[in-house]
Amino acid sequence: MIAVIGDIHGCFLTLQKLVQKLKTDFPGITIYSVGDLVDRGNFSYEVIDFFITQKLTFTAGNHDLMFYYFMKHPSSEMGTTWLYNGYEKTVASYDDHFEKLSEHLECIINSPVILDLEGCLISHAGISKYYKKFLNSNFSFLENVLRNDLEKPHGIIWTRDELLNVGKLQVIGHSRVNDVTFKKENNVVYIDTSAYSGNKLSAVIIDEGKVAHTISISTNPKDIE
Repeated sequence: MIAVIGDIHGCFLTLQKLVQKLKTDFPGITIYSVGDLVDRGNFSYEVIDFFITQKLTFTAGNHDLMFYYFMKHPSSEMGTTWLYNGYEKTVASYDDHFEKLSEHLECIINSPVILDLEGCLISHAGISKYYKKFLNSNFSFLENVLRNDLEKPHGIIWTRDELLNVGKLQVIGHSRVNDVTFKKENNVVYIDTSAYSGNKLSAVIIDEGKVAHTISISTNPKDIE
């Protein structure tokens, strides 16, 4: 049994409350996230630092990687795209924490883009049907293919395509939904419930390849005001 948290987008106070509830309701549970830790909300620095100190794993999202590439390779396509995607509050959150910036950027770039776990696959935006030709029974080979396609619209951090039924549950964020939504035909659960817009931050409990529980916390207004 594991827990997977949706897109956080700097909503640190909401994240803290959700993680505490997960730990209270499911003692000892391993917690993951589908990424997009940064941008739009007020506390991107605090979110990443929390993941590091709590030793939580996330799959890198498009906002996380735009942040990294802008700081490390500012003229890259991924880097320049960040300037149109809610970067301002992320920059502001590091005003008094510049000494942690390098550590946080390394955390982002060293995070996987896909996690192949016993009961599910976790990624930010999911595996598009474009990748059907690459599919076999072992998903680890996809890591290099997916990393080479990071900037492409069908890639695993950007895609809005119909997702591939890979034979096990995919847990993804990126595509916003009002409530956690399961699509049976693709065996995909969508868990980005738009915390930064004031809706809620959600997590799913995965047990034996299925969604066993859903937990949501309404966004704390201080995260986004």
